[in-house]
Amino acid sequence: MIDNRTGPAAGDFRAGVPIRIAGVTKRYLSARGGEVHALDEIDLAIAGGEFVSIVGPSGCGKSTLLMLISGLIPATTGTIEVGGVRVKGAIGNVAIVFQRDVLLDWRTVLANVLLPVEIKKLDPVSHRRKAQELLRSVGLEEFEDKYPGELSGGMRQRVAICRALVQDPGLLLMDEPFGALDALTREQMNLDLQRMWLRDRNTVLFITHSIEEAVLLSDRVVVMSSRPGRIADIVTDDLPRPRGAHTRSDPRFIEHVERIRRHFLALGVLSET
Repeated sequence: MIDNRTGPAAGDFRAGVPIRIAGVTKRYLSARGGEVHALDEIDLAIAGGEFVSIVGPSGCGKSTLLMLISGLIPATTGTIEVGGVRVKGAIGNVAIVFQRDVLLDWRTVLANVLLPVEIKKLDPVSHRRKAQELLRSVGLEEFEDKYPGELSGGMRQRVAICRALVQDPGLLLMDEPFGALDALTREQMNLDLQRMWLRDRNTVLFITHSIEEAVLLSDRVVVMSSRPGRIADIVTDDLPRPRGAHTRSDPRFIEHVERIRRHFLALGVLSET
């Protein structure tokens, strides 16, 4: 049985916005004119301030679901509400972080972080302070005047996350943001992201191919089937926070990881032989 309840009980800290997805299906035409059935009958409720990860096989519609929630593409059927408002086009109060940092090479680190502030014509003085605080929180306070080409991949991705958070989004959508990083840098990015989320309590929807990463970070992990993507399971993760290397030895962590892995074994995505 799939547990599709919202996460932590309403009434506690909730700075983020809730999401409600009902009966969402997505079909589109391929470049050759054939129909692709990407998602089928997705029902999901996410509480404001909840951290939810999505794991699933390549091509199961994980990124498509993020684009639907952001309003950048329309659903074929069904409805999506963000903050109680039905999504009918691109929405505000949302930030997206992709696997590639897409920083502007001709702008300094600080100027890159402040880009959404300029675009949205927000108060430059208060947001400059916010940007500097964010950079300090990820150890980049000495790199404000550097350019992206002078940074490592992990440093660039930290800048991209700071750029997303500087606008205080109620909703943060993250599409495999650490997929291109080496293992040690990825481990540190997990800790940095958790720390910032614990402070700000945005709603986070996080796509990853790493089962352990999903369990480490999330309140709940949504397990997707092969295309057309459907929700195969939802794993509620009540491990105490903050989480770190010690969490991986917790029997509940191991249990959650194995439960998700069994789904992928059943789907034929993983093989033990």
